[in-house]
Amino acid sequence: MLTPSQLDHYRAHGHAVGGALLAGPALTELQARMAAKIAALPPGRRSENMPSIHYDDAWFTRLFLSANLVDVAAQILGPDVALFTSYAISKRAEDGLAVAWHQDAAYFPIEPMDTFTLWLAVDDSTRENGCMQVAAGTHRARRVLGHADDQSGATVLPLHLDGFRPEDAVDIEVPAGAFSVHDPFILHGSPPNRSPSRRCGITIKYVSTAIRLDRSFVSPSGFDWRGVRLFHARGARGGLDYAN
Repeated sequence: MLTPSQLDHYRAHGHAVGGALLAGPALTELQARMAAKIAALPPGRRSENMPSIHYDDAWFTRLFLSANLVDVAAQILGPDVALFTSYAISKRAEDGLAVAWHQDAAYFPIEPMDTFTLWLAVDDSTRENGCMQVAAGTHRARRVLGHADDQSGATVLPLHLDGFRPEDAVDIEVPAGAFSVHDPFILHGSPPNRSPSRRCGITIKYVSTAIRLDRSFVSPSGFDWRGVRLFHARGARGGLDYAN
């Protein structure tokens, strides 16, 4: 779980780096299972864009609903927690794509915005291989900025903050098996991977079960919110429907 100082840092700055969630054989299995998913991608499909990896994989569902991950979610969201979405981004060595600067909240058709991202490092995520960067404190205004839509495939995600290049971006370096957390309103992105090593991580998003979800929302990313599968994780179930 996040230490009290890490949790305070998350609340004040919009991000924090936690400790190890997986180590030894458990981390080795995570890396092997992600490698198998990447190897199974259709020819020509890049590995930076892998949504909903737990939908048809019971191992990942169990991992994302396991106590050590849900404990972190409960620290931020309170006792009533659901698994919202997952998204793996594996930046290939040498030519891994950048993630344009954006806010996660721009993608989420929920009210209130009671969510956050737990970023689980499959590989070491470093400045050299294109780790996530944040503009610390930009979550405090609690509003979504105007995003441009780029469907060219030049970056991992289509929505971006046109022209935004912070001079004081903070590198979020996370060793394999450890995690970071970030607020849905914080401005963040990541540079391309030009290093000889892969950079793979999984974004796991949890919500309070008190949220309302607009399944009719048309996402610029192409994600089908009508078919999104929520999984109850802990506490009260609220008014949501669940795949489990």
